[in-house]
Amino acid sequence: MAGIKLNDVRKSYGGGIDVIKGVSLDIADGELLVLVGPSGCGKSTLLRMIAGLEGITAGEIGIGGRRVNELEPSERDIAMVFQNYALYPHMTVRQNLAYGLKNRNTPKDEIDRRIAKAAASLEIEPYLERKPRQLSGGQRQRVAMGRAIVREPAAFLFDEPLSNLDAKLRVQMRVEIKRLQRTLATTSVYVTHDQMEAMTLADRLVVLNGGLIEQVGTPIELYEKPATTFVATFIGSPAMNLFSTDNPSLTLSDPVLLPAETATIGIRPEDFYLAEGAEQPAALTTEARVAAVELIGAESYVHATLPTGDNVVFRVAGRSRIEIDAPVRIAAKAERLHFFDRSNVRVQ
Repeated sequence: MAGIKLNDVRKSYGGGIDVIKGVSLDIADGELLVLVGPSGCGKSTLLRMIAGLEGITAGEIGIGGRRVNELEPSERDIAMVFQNYALYPHMTVRQNLAYGLKNRNTPKDEIDRRIAKAAASLEIEPYLERKPRQLSGGQRQRVAMGRAIVREPAAFLFDEPLSNLDAKLRVQMRVEIKRLQRTLATTSVYVTHDQMEAMTLADRLVVLNGGLIEQVGTPIELYEKPATTFVATFIGSPAMNLFSTDNPSLTLSDPVLLPAETATIGIRPEDFYLAEGAEQPAALTTEARVAAVELIGAESYVHATLPTGDNVVFRVAGRSRIEIDAPVRIAAKAERLHFFDRSNVRVQ
């Protein structure tokens, strides 16, 4: 096991295209760190740079206290799990698991021990003599993870490993990956564009935007105190509602509530409530007209439009009886408001 350290890492291509613009990170030994962000933000490039599959333009990468900038991928003591499984189709599961170990001249009894241990932990023992084409997508992904586990590397690198699976299987595999990472206590860097996947897996999250780090922290820190409006709208589904402070549709019970420099107010959908008949003291209220209602079981999300034309999303409990085109008055308490300045940076 080993920690990973990135110091002002940069990546540029010809023509002045900067993909990674100076990323510094300390990833603790045994930590599961998730890189998340929209397509093109640089997360997969950064992972490939750690792996040695992409050269770096500037900066330094260390694994286990050892500078690895010039080392080949095979010399970095890492194991990578890809979204396309990358299994050898002509080999059985057992042969796929053993392949890398044989190339390292690992003794046969040690290979057998590691395969047995990985197969048991991943529950793939019944499939050891099958070929990849005889397996489901979820089983193939387990084998791909098993191939990484038997290496017993200093770190695991996951490049969107669940993106080819259906929604139900993704949930199951998320739980499996989290359980395994806790059991193995191996430093792991995980790339995904799925913020739900990121929130449920990560010890810490790194939100990337345009090759730069927007914010680093635990999932709950990023959800409850987003550092920028980008993080506020990227983390959380549905996204945080953002309104200009000069929006005439908003009524503040006390203008003193607004910190100095505030240009934008943010409110999570679950932090709005219907104002009619509510006993809670409201800090902010607004009128809206219902455009759509999404029933998702125990709760509903209501999409509505303010008189100014701005859109708002709020959550109501249970099977909502709110009708399309109905007028509603919604409110939020002071402690649930988020404030951002003109640079889109959190004020408090």
